[in-house]
Amino acid sequence: MQTQPLHPPTERLHGLDAVRAIALLLGLIVHAAMSWLPGAQYFWVTHDTSPSAWAGLVFYVPHMFRMLLFFLLAGFFARMARERLGANAFMRDRFSRIGVPLLAGWFPVLMAILGVGAWSLWLANGGSMPPTPEPPPLSPRNFPLTHLWFLYALLLCYAAALLVRASVGRSSIAMQFADAITRLLSGPMGPVLLALPLGLAMALHAKWYAWFGIPTPDQSLYPNLAACIAFGSAFGFGWLLQRQPGLLQHWATRWPLHLALALLATAGCLHYIGLAPRLEVAPAGLETFAYAAAYAFAGWSWTFALVGLGLRFLSGYSRVRRYLADASYWIYIVHLPVVMALQVVLSRVHWPWLVEFVLALTVAMALLLASYDLLVRNTFIGARLNGRRKPRGLEQR
Repeated sequence: MQTQPLHPPTERLHGLDAVRAIALLLGLIVHAAMSWLPGAQYFWVTHDTSPSAWAGLVFYVPHMFRMLLFFLLAGFFARMARERLGANAFMRDRFSRIGVPLLAGWFPVLMAILGVGAWSLWLANGGSMPPTPEPPPLSPRNFPLTHLWFLYALLLCYAAALLVRASVGRSSIAMQFADAITRLLSGPMGPVLLALPLGLAMALHAKWYAWFGIPTPDQSLYPNLAACIAFGSAFGFGWLLQRQPGLLQHWATRWPLHLALALLATAGCLHYIGLAPRLEVAPAGLETFAYAAAYAFAGWSWTFALVGLGLRFLSGYSRVRRYLADASYWIYIVHLPVVMALQVVLSRVHWPWLVEFVLALTVAMALLLASYDLLVRNTFIGARLNGRRKPRGLEQR
């Protein structure tokens, strides 16, 4: 069974583009909130003198779903590109637009983050550097990918998808089975079915800090099992959804249900674990699994709801949304040291946390948009990140 296409294959999917940009830009909000979290001195480059548990709400809710949402859409758009380009051209395109930014951006971003961290330590120590231990040598198990881990994970997902596709070939039985699974997962029970394996993986993860959700695979070239299940299943589901894109129309009509379930599950998780970060390892047991499953269900319900909302309300062409969709990739790659530097500056003042947070977010966004417009959009960097831009008259396609 094949459903009708969501849009003609040459038409840009503006609603999904907008939701993908939202997923990336939410990362800016999440990271901007971190220095105001209670206990930030134990896990972040700087901590503010005006912490607030309400900053925990700003961090906690988008962190539940933003990367699930991103990898779902990444899988959807990846298969679309694979079908349009063919396998060899697809691999070249993904290396150019994902691999090269990772290789070119990782070291400068890491050095900028370390520089901001050293500046923060210098200020906190009264203008001199405190003694610090030597970092362990780099190895595959100890490799600071920073927030650019998502690029590395995408490359792994592309490789896995192409290997599975090559292994299966054109088996009609395999395709029919995949389509049946996709229809099941895209239905009303989808968030439950997708949440159960992820919840189990998180609950069984060694040293799982439950408040922070899916363990971020940013410190090793070997991603942890929970992250593999979370982002691998999201990418694979998105890839398979692109075979039957008409299924997404059901999400556009069911978004109120998924949003209500997301809000209820999120409220339940927050009631259990609290607004402020818990910095202790979750104990093994049924209670931890129940929380992990509820957390995963909330994340997937948010994902279904936001995709549905995007298709329902953002599918028309908008120059502003198109611009932000193009800019969001660059913004996410370079945002972290900029945000951290602003957090260090604002840690020296004593204003209400919300004023400082909004100021950090506003200044960071202004600087990042300016850098995109002046240094990236109409240059070889923009062509590398976003592909060649169409003439203005063709942008709506």
